[in-house]
Amino acid sequence: MMSRIGAIAIAVALVSPIAAASAQTALTESQIIQSLSSAGSAPSAQPLTADLIKQAVQQHMADNPGMPITWKPLQLVAALPQIDVQIQFALNSAIIRPESYQTIGSIADALHHPLLLGYKFVVAGNTDTTGNRQDNLALSQARADAVVSALVTTYNVDPNRVEAVGLGEESLETPKDPTNPINRRVQVFTIGKYLPGK
Repeated sequence: MMSRIGAIAIAVALVSPIAAASAQTALTESQIIQSLSSAGSAPSAQPLTADLIKQAVQQHMADNPGMPITWKPLQLVAALPQIDVQIQFALNSAIIRPESYQTIGSIADALHHPLLLGYKFVVAGNTDTTGNRQDNLALSQARADAVVSALVTTYNVDPNRVEAVGLGEESLETPKDPTNPINRRVQVFTIGKYLPGK
């Protein structure tokens, strides 16, 4: 497979091409691997799945009405090995912009690395609080689905190793500034060991 190693940007999953021009910090493939392979902090008592995270998101929405600054953190994912990546989408859409495929390819390279082949991952979409909370959840799920689809169909990542979850506005990067574009991001979480056939 042709290598797409190189830097990818951490920070935000931006909608606007103008916002994408803001300062970013490059993340190398080795840093991606290091971040996602630190699975010692991943839960082991009960295997974590996309469905369990989705249930936690729904419960978080029910338990945390009102303003985001008063919300409790979404604890289920907070301690997982993770990275934030910049994936650009068409406005209010799950269509991935062409310039973001290099970033997705870099993620795929890391997931194909021998150090990560024994693990499963969740790709999570996040929004800010602009718009309706339920609509934001649906949009974030559609965007996470699109990234997983690209990883599987374009970059041959095993579909049994990667799942999609929309977090909507339930896991804000900056709860005190909930409409800040930095909250619009895609995350990749390590959720545990991958055992083929199980």
